This record gives sequence, structure tokens and C-alpha cells, in this order.
Amino acid sequence: MVSSSRGRSSLSDPTTRFPVSSGRRVLVGTAAAFSLAGLVVELLRHLAGAQGPMISLWSLSYEGNMPSWYASVLPLLCAGLLTWVAAGEVIDRFYWRLLALGFLVISIDEAVGFHEQLSGRYDVGGVLYFDWVIPAGILVAVLGVAFIGFLRRLSPETARRFVVAGALYVTGAVLCELPLGWWTERYGDDSFGYALIDWCEETLEFVGLTVFAAALLARLEGRQLAVTPRGAAPTR
Repeated sequence: MVSSSRGRSSLSDPTTRFPVSSGRRVLVGTAAAFSLAGLVVELLRHLAGAQGPMISLWSLSYEGNMPSWYASVLPLLCAGLLTWVAAGEVIDRFYWRLLALGFLVISIDEAVGFHEQLSGRYDVGGVLYFDWVIPAGILVAVLGVAFIGFLRRLSPETARRFVVAGALYVTGAVLCELPLGWWTERYGDDSFGYALIDWCEETLEFVGLTVFAAALLARLEGRQLAVTPRGAAPTR
């Protein structure tokens, strides 16, 4: 049986520093790999007639595969980083926590597709063929106005990164649905044109989330994460 004093001595420094620069490289490299793989399989599928499990496994247009898994993991990572940031904030902690909750919802939606249940309610067609973009656009506008004050209280560099990340993500997640809907209504969803538009959409989402996660890592740089061993008494 290990004594409590020995246990405490072996864990005398229960803190860890997150390797920020390494984290950024991993995020950028992973997003680039998924995007490039998705483009390659679409080129092989539509220009070379390739078929098989590797196409469905890596295509950005398919669900239940590797890119869709990462599309749910990345916002979940952002939610975790936002929670970490919020723990060390005094001013605007509410907004940081609200952002964390929002990205958790995005992660769940990417996994189960809640937003798709809103399609077909307005019967408009054209660029609004995927008409869930109507309530989504309204929600984005409302949240944008609500967070103006929060952005102004951030450092200029952090605010700029957040705005760029948000613009990239919204362009992919919402605005790209407009040409995709127009194309789908006329030509269906099994064509090279659809695949390219969808690839652009998903890639912009990956890039936006990656830029946002990198901005959060920059804010966390130098901050320590305390790890309290189970059963250990808190220090005073």
C-alpha cells in the first residue's frame, strides 16, 4: 500500500502547460489532410469513375465517415477550449461560457443533423432549397449583434481572429448552402458540381473552426491547467 505522503510527493507539481504551437500545427495539418483527401476522392469518383469503401470513407459529401466525425470533434474541441478560457476569466465569463455551450450544440448537430429537420418547412426552392438557412441566418444575425460588445472588449488581435474565423465558418455552414441548394434542385446531389460546392462548404467550416481553435490556444498560451489527483487534499 502506498502511503499518502509518497503519493503527494510523486504529484508535487499537479500542473501542465498545453503545447500551444504543437496544437496549432496538429489542427492545421489535420484540417488540410481531411480537405485534401476529400478533394482527391471526389476527383477519383467523378473523373476516373472510382468506387469502393475508400470513397465513402473520405468524401466530404457523405455522412457517418471520417470527415463527418472530425466535423463533430472540432467544435467539441472548441467548446472545451472555451470552457478552459472561461475558467480563468472574470470579465465576460458569461459570454465565454455561452460560446462554449454554443459550440457543444454545434458538435451535437454535426453528429445527429438537427438542422436538417428544419428543411422543407417553407417550400421556397431556388437558392433557399435548403430552407433551414432562413432561421439559421436570423440566428447568426441576432448572435452577431449580441456579441458586438464582447468583441470590442477583447484585444484587437483576438477580436480580428474571432471575426475572421466566424466569417469563414458562417460562409461555409450557411452561405454555401445557397448555391448548393440551387444546384441540388436542378441537377441533384450526385454530380461533380454538387461535390465541388459541398467540398468548398465543408473546407470553409474546417478552416473557420481551425482558425478559431488556434485563436483560443493563443489566448491560453502560458496558462497552466491544474490537475487535482483523486483523493488529494486541495492546497490553500
